[in-house]
Amino acid sequence: MTRPAEHEPLHRTRARAQLLAGGRRADTAADVVRRVFAIQAQDATAAALGVRARGRDLGAQAIRAAYEGDRSIVRNWFMRGTLHTIPAEDVRWVTRLLAPRVIGATRHRYRDLGLTDELIDRADNLVEEVLGAQGPLTRHELAERLTALGVDPTGQAPFHLIRHAALVGRVCHGPVRAGEQTYVLLDDWVPRSDEPMPTDDAAVAELARRYLAAYAPATLDDFVCWSGVAVTVARRAWQGLARSGAIVVDGDSALLARQEPADESATPDVRLLPAYDNYLTGYRTRRESVDAAHEARVWPGGGVIRATVLVDGRVAGTWSRGSGGRAVTVDLFEPLSEQVQAEVDREAAAVTGFLRPAG
Repeated sequence: MTRPAEHEPLHRTRARAQLLAGGRRADTAADVVRRVFAIQAQDATAAALGVRARGRDLGAQAIRAAYEGDRSIVRNWFMRGTLHTIPAEDVRWVTRLLAPRVIGATRHRYRDLGLTDELIDRADNLVEEVLGAQGPLTRHELAERLTALGVDPTGQAPFHLIRHAALVGRVCHGPVRAGEQTYVLLDDWVPRSDEPMPTDDAAVAELARRYLAAYAPATLDDFVCWSGVAVTVARRAWQGLARSGAIVVDGDSALLARQEPADESATPDVRLLPAYDNYLTGYRTRRESVDAAHEARVWPGGGVIRATVLVDGRVAGTWSRGSGGRAVTVDLFEPLSEQVQAEVDREAAAVTGFLRPAG
């Protein structure tokens, strides 16, 4: 068993696992997503920036090609019923594992909107039919089709019906058309594999293993908060992995039995992370990534998580961009050394170039 070096701070170990420290980067968008398993994707641009921060010279077109060309990564509703980008080969088993709990938690919202089980079932069938015949279609276009069932196209009902069709494995996000996201049939977009899907217990164990590969050292509570899996189910999987020797539990935290050794490089590693990045949302608490004195500048309230400047796994400031991505403005918590400041400037220029690619 290989453990991280004893002297390495926890935040740096976690950042290395996330391809955010030690000079670690992946060569393709698919490699990034397979390594960290899920990129927070509530905002499509933020998701692309999250992939960029972990990749080696990845431009916006290369990331879009992974979504729409080889379709190696897929954006849809997964962990906690929120939008994430995950490897295409994992979409079906992850959906089957996580969706029932999300649907159950949304039942009260369906009732508030007047969405009966019969109407939801009819909507699933209609969405599948029209996408099969006419897709890809935007949310607005699907909402118009749903008026045939008496659904108000201007309210929240169309969103919840489209999301339900995705949660039951019929629909996923497809290509972007004129800047607007479209939806497609999952079976058309990602052909089914002949490989059998894991059973529920095996699926939870695999999800926990993937999580620890990208977030360890982490706790059971961290995994539950990240995944949305019921704590009793998660604990059973956690204990099974420990008994099998796949993970090592040290106090409250766990890590994979086989960990990559720590990097010895002393060069500061600076990354500009997007808003809502999973490095900041993947744990129950935030104390290892941000000093308590600066938390309010990253989490100002109202559910907002600002884009951040990461230096060797610790948040050193926030950043924002002007209209059209013309410039990146960095707001540091404290002055940095000349060497680190130069890396911040270089990273800011790279983000500007990513958001405004040549031509």
